This record gives sequence, C-alpha cells and structure tokens, in this order.
Amino acid sequence: MTFQDTAIFPVLSFAEVRARLLARQETALLDVREEAPFAEAHPLWAANLPLSRLELDAWRRIPRRDTVLVLYGDHDGEDIAPRAARRLAALGYTAVHLLEGGLEGWRAAGGELFRDVNVPSKSFGELVEHERATPSLPAEELAQLIADQADVVVLDARRFDEYRTMSIPTATSVPGAELVLRARALAPDPHTRIIVNCAGRTRSIIGTQSLVNAGLPNPIAALRNGTIGWLLAGQTLDHGADRRPPEAPPAARAQAQADARAVAERAGVRPLPYPELVALDAPDRTTYRLDVRTPEEYATGHLPGFLSAPGGQLVQETDHHAPVRGARFVLDDDDGVRARMSGSWLAQMGWEVHVLEGVTADARSATGDAPVNRPPLPEVPLITAETLAARLAAAEGDPAALQVIDVNPGIDYVRGHIPGAWYAIRAQLPAALKAVPRARHYVVTCGRGILARLAAADLIALLGQEAEKEAAVSVLEGGNAAWVAAGQPLESGETRLAVPRTDRYRRPYEGTDAPRAAMQAYLDWEFGLVDQLARDGTHHFRVI
Repeated sequence: MTFQDTAIFPVLSFAEVRARLLARQETALLDVREEAPFAEAHPLWAANLPLSRLELDAWRRIPRRDTVLVLYGDHDGEDIAPRAARRLAALGYTAVHLLEGGLEGWRAAGGELFRDVNVPSKSFGELVEHERATPSLPAEELAQLIADQADVVVLDARRFDEYRTMSIPTATSVPGAELVLRARALAPDPHTRIIVNCAGRTRSIIGTQSLVNAGLPNPIAALRNGTIGWLLAGQTLDHGADRRPPEAPPAARAQAQADARAVAERAGVRPLPYPELVALDAPDRTTYRLDVRTPEEYATGHLPGFLSAPGGQLVQETDHHAPVRGARFVLDDDDGVRARMSGSWLAQMGWEVHVLEGVTADARSATGDAPVNRPPLPEVPLITAETLAARLAAAEGDPAALQVIDVNPGIDYVRGHIPGAWYAIRAQLPAALKAVPRARHYVVTCGRGILARLAAADLIALLGQEAEKEAAVSVLEGGNAAWVAAGQPLESGETRLAVPRTDRYRRPYEGTDAPRAAMQAYLDWEFGLVDQLARDGTHHFRVI
C-alpha cells in the first residue's frame, strides 16, 4: 500500500542517515519545526522546511519527487514529523521517511548538533580561514585608515538591503559573487588596500579569499568579525548608504574572466556547453539550475527553468537553496566570472558543480520572476477588505462576532497588522485557538492571502472536528496588501500573540539594536565550528 493509504512511514536511524551522507547519496534531512527552534539545535546537513509552509516551498526546494526525505520535528511535546510526512506524501513524494527517535535520537546516537542557521556555509567559511590563514584586519586599524584617508577601499559583500541598513563608513556594496568581477574597477592601483566586510565572518572570509584565489595584486584583508567587530570596537556605523561599484572596464573584465576560470578549474568545477544541458537531465539525480546574477539582471532575461540565486547568497545560504545533499548544480551568468567563482566555493563544499558556457543572449528568453511552483490553493470563502472593515466596525465590543487571525511572518505582523488581529503560526492553529476568543466568524489573512488560504482550510477542518466550535471561516482577499490598498489602518507591535513568535530566528548580527553580549556570543560560536566539523565528519569539504 502507498504512504497515502496507510499514513505509516518507514524509519531511518542515525547510522543509516549518516551512511547516506558519507556515500553522497541524495538525501534531504528535513527539520519541519519553525526556524527559531531549528536554530537552537540541528544536524549539520538538516534543512529547515517548516510544516507551516510545505505546500509553498517543497516542490521548488526538492524538485525530484522520489528523493529520499528524512523528517524530524517536535513542538511542545508533539512529534509533528508524521503530519509533515503525510502532507509531503500528498504532494507526490514517494520516499518519505521519519528519523528514528527524532532529534533526541540523533543526539543519543552520538550525532553532532549545531546552532544557528546556514551552518554548512558558516562552518565551511571558518574552515577556509583555518586552512588558508585568510588575512584579516581589526576594526581599530581600519577605523584609523579611514580617519587618515589612506588608500583603502571597503567592499561590503552582503546583500544590498543589508548594506543599506548598516555599513562601514565609506564602504561600497559589492555582493559576494560580484567581488572578483568588480574589485579591479574600484581599486585599479595594485597598492590600494582592499578590505572586505559582512555582518559577521563568513562572507568576509569567503569574499576576501575569493580575491586572493583570483590573484589580485592588492593587499587584501577581511574586516575581522565584520560589522559586529566594528560595533564591539566602539565604532559607528553608517545607515542608508547607497554606493555601488562601476562597471568593470573591458581589460579588467577580461582579467577577471581568466582568473575565475583558473580558480574554477582548481576547485573541480565542470564546464558545460549549453547544448549539452538537456543531456544532463536524469530521472535519478536532482539538479539545481540557478542564475547567480543580481535579481534585477535575472528579471530582465534568464534561461527558462533557472531560478534566481545571487552567487554570494547562494554560497552563504546553500542549505536553503539546495536542501538535497548529494544533488548537483548548474550555474549561469553572462560574464564568465560570477558563476565560476560561486561554483568554485560550492565545489569545495563537496557539491558537483557545472557552469554553462556558450549561452547566447537570446537563449535567456524568460523574464520576470520564475513561475510559481506549488499545488493549487484550496478553495475557501473570500472576503474583501471593504466588507471586513464594515464587519469589524459592526462587531466592535462583541468579540464573539468576528476574530481576525494573521498567519504572516511574525516580523511582518509586528511591523503592521489589521487592528485587533491575532498572530498565529499555521502549524500551531490548535494552540492558537486556545488564546483567540471563540467567534461565529474567523477571517484569516497574511501578506497577500496565499498562506492564509492554506491556514483557512486547516482551520475549517479543525473547527469541523468540534461541533461546538463550528463557525464561518473566510480569507481576506489579497491579504494585508489589499487592506492597505483600500486605505484601511494598521496597528503595530506584539499586540495579540496567540502563539509565541518562533517562525523566525533573530540573528545576533541583525538590525541596529542587537545586544553586544549576543554579538560576542555569536562570534565565539563561529570560532568553535571547525572543531564541530571534525567531530561530525560528514562534510566532504576540501579547501583549495
């Protein structure tokens, strides 16, 4: 009988999963909890795929339906992995397994557990610095160089939006994959010092080592501990900066292409002539086809079937883009630099990587965002923003008449939500209903009404199981965006939390108000990752 018929799933032990990872057999080890508990403890190669978002994310992140999936997850004493397994089976996945004993079984069997998010990439960055002695400069020395107006350029390797939030004074935004392509235009004099920074350590290390590997003649160093180190040293950050690099002149571009090709060859990246792309397809292999240019370039024109994954973030967040360990990558750009440099790091992380060659401009015929890849949304009753506003006004003072439940990410709920709305996490609706007053009508909403449809279907089923709780359930058509477009007001803050905001882990380096103690603790954790890698032993990392 099928999984769908029995709802009973086979179990894989810690030893069996570890053996698959060591043999590089395609495996997706999935933590189906929300991001905050995931960040507290998980195996090295576990990818976070919350139960709340399975239908929205699974087909995109795990494209092959017969991939071996291994699930675990516990919430408030309930093993939610079987719920996730049933949902994945309904989505067409045919090799769904449960991890024997869940996370505690992994721990009890001697499995190493890691904290934080994007751990494979962060631990790899620490290993790179450990093995290559990547040069770095303390914040105090960089501050003095800037004050002295020395011949130095600071390149911020993060996403542009992160750079805009807070940056080192004088820094220019050059996201990681752009560094080798753009650095010569910003520092044409080989005597100019180049300092690469990020928020913490990983992108600084990888960015700096990219320039070193590419053979730039300049003195190059990472800003030690990034913006965290800058703040801990008592320095002041800029906010709202918008400096971007110029286009690389032809000679610098040609040199960058030659340098990137040499680095990619050393790392084991495989060139793939574009006409041979189709031949690479195989029913028993997962292939992630990614365009590593900027989102703006991707939207202007990209290869059909390729997803946008700017190279710096791809290397930083590999577990998000490719939760199937043992899969392979095909990367594309239009300059011969960014895909090769991004691919060089992925190859060193143990992935099979191919970079397209000979792609003509007219082949990049797809424009805009990639097509949505998810199952049809459930049919649920809809309510317009105008009608909801009128009903809320009529129900004022009568909580039993109407309640609004917002399943938006918690950070977005805090920024702004419909006045009176309750925050809830889709997978935790049973717990949320204990806090939300019983009502004759519930309206579910989110950013644009997508996740709300799934949550509303869950809510209808949940209420239908208890006759005394039968009530009407609707979805705000167009979600909170439609509410705002209709001119309706928002309130902000944690006004009504039906469940704790565990859907997102607050990064210690995030924003401008992170506690200094948390920043230092984060750095201390990163310093210990090399030892954890050695104890885990499944990484297959190879630093060139």
